[in-house]
Amino acid sequence: MADIPSDAPQHCPGTASEQAGKTSACQGCPNQNLCSSGATKAPDPAIEEIAEKMLTVKHKILVLSGKGGVGKSTFSAHLAHALASDATKEVALLDVDICGPSIPRIMGVEGEQVHQSGSGWSPVYVEDNLAVMSIGFLLSSPDDAVIWRGPKKNGMIKQFLRDVDWGELDYLIVDTPPGTSDEHLSIVQYLSSARIDGAVIITTPQEVSLQDVRKEIRFCQKVQLPIIGVVENMSGFVCPKCKNTSQIFPPTTGGAERMCEEMNLTLLGRVPLDPRIGTGLQIAVGTSPTGLQIAVLGPVPLDPRIGTGLQIAVLGRVPLDPRIGTGLQIAVLGPVPLDPRIGTGLQIAVLGPVPLDPRIGTGLQIAVLGRVPLDPRIGTGLQIAVLVPVLLDYR
Repeated sequence: MADIPSDAPQHCPGTASEQAGKTSACQGCPNQNLCSSGATKAPDPAIEEIAEKMLTVKHKILVLSGKGGVGKSTFSAHLAHALASDATKEVALLDVDICGPSIPRIMGVEGEQVHQSGSGWSPVYVEDNLAVMSIGFLLSSPDDAVIWRGPKKNGMIKQFLRDVDWGELDYLIVDTPPGTSDEHLSIVQYLSSARIDGAVIITTPQEVSLQDVRKEIRFCQKVQLPIIGVVENMSGFVCPKCKNTSQIFPPTTGGAERMCEEMNLTLLGRVPLDPRIGTGLQIAVGTSPTGLQIAVLGPVPLDPRIGTGLQIAVLGRVPLDPRIGTGLQIAVLGPVPLDPRIGTGLQIAVLGPVPLDPRIGTGLQIAVLGRVPLDPRIGTGLQIAVLVPVLLDYR
């Protein structure tokens, strides 16, 4: 990976590049002479230091996805708890989502602090055999924004791997941000000599998610990161009363199963939209795991410490409705009706002009006047690129 210094010019080729210090973009850079001398191309000594540190970690698993909001952090938390349910196993969960750390909140340890000891940083313990580390523990407030360029992110991840006193571990689960960013490149580079077991890739059934997940799979192939398998999250909604399953996000292109067949990957299992998961992220739901069974990975417990909040304070709760999905409230100019023409196919032309209205942009300044339901037909309409008119109303 080509590291780029924080004071580098815009088109810096990277200190480890063969063109370092030689291109026109390097003119005037204070590091030009150093880069052109070849000194920056030397292997990062931290890689070997981290490899030695990771000798005490038996299994290292990354949780990835190309799309945000598919449930990577929630899955990582449940997986860590499931593995730690065996009292003979030592488990750690590392959050490398530097700009959007959510693991402290999900694990119910937000506000905890990391302490320095003679052997390094001490992680936060959720259980006697379950440790957690995140940049969220290093912020003065959970609302603080982390606005860092690549080199600072790389340095933070390097410290997590090298300077945290993990001790003897059976499993290290690494929760990553969406996409293929600096964090992904750093974690793969720094663990390159430490034998990563592989990546578990999270997706949802709809094509808009699968499209980005395919890119993540290509990334893994390019950096030679083994793929353990794929988990399809939000795979249907299980009614808590009748136990029937409804497809909230219809897999119009075959979902994760079809993608795995095409790309020769293993589908590890499907996780439904279960009200208990949402409840577990908002309030305490009991002291014993209820156990969602996921193929291959085993039972995934629902634990009261997996999230003590994640509640949107300004607009209230987001209920799950077995008929249409959620009743998420947002600031809109008026009720958004469900048009039966949405999702009926590409044969629908533009049904009318889109009027320009000076009131556009005022929606966030007024009270909530309606709800936007989550409906399978709307998702279908998004996946087959249907054009419908946009109507603005004084209401």
